[in-house]
Amino acid sequence: MLLSRLFVFLGMAALLLASPVSAQERGAVRHDFDFSTLGTDTRILVFRPRIKVGEQSTGGMFEPRADWTELARENIGSALDVQRRRYGSSLIDAPEPIGEDARLVDEYLALFSAVSNSIITYQFFRGDRLETKKADNREDVFDWSLGPGVAELPGADQADYALFISTEDHYGSTGRKALQILAAVTVGVGVTSGVHSGYAALIDLKTGNILWINADFQMGGDVREADGAEKRVRQLFEDFPLPVTDGSGEQ
Repeated sequence: MLLSRLFVFLGMAALLLASPVSAQERGAVRHDFDFSTLGTDTRILVFRPRIKVGEQSTGGMFEPRADWTELARENIGSALDVQRRRYGSSLIDAPEPIGEDARLVDEYLALFSAVSNSIITYQFFRGDRLETKKADNREDVFDWSLGPGVAELPGADQADYALFISTEDHYGSTGRKALQILAAVTVGVGVTSGVHSGYAALIDLKTGNILWINADFQMGGDVREADGAEKRVRQLFEDFPLPVTDGSGEQ
């Protein structure tokens, strides 16, 4: 009796925690923007990335880890320095925000993450389009925005565009990994262990329009390690529309 209840529980848990449809790495560009206008004199503010790193509990809940997040912040920062060298003086650090400016930047980075999730769900997976996007966002149309309020971000008056980056990593706990194996063996249902999403986008600082985006629910690279963070940032910068200035060629 106890064993049968265990199998019922595992079956229900596996169904609830089963893997979603895997997202492939996706990129898009705005349909009405001429990217040939981007050159070595373009000024792009690079805002401090929004980084969340933690553990995925047995039940799938996110449990933040400050030590992992700090490691990831340092590693991703170093990897971004490599990209700055590739693109020369066009990529400039946004001023460190304080007070009300810090709150505003945090709000827009959170908004960016939410919009990026919607882009993946409703633009890249066309069967799930938002009703308001069905007429606009077809195969050759990409029309998303964070709104003109981005012009109020610190440093916006000194640049043309902003680069927003967001990453989130949930590393499966021992209990989560055990559930993954047990569910596969007992009921044959896949259970995810870990979440690794990443988004990078070029934003028009006058209109808030998203001009280019690279977004994926299944990013590679362990951001807690230097090599892994470099891999993550390389993926985020794939097909970045700004010309390379240091002669390094393809990534």
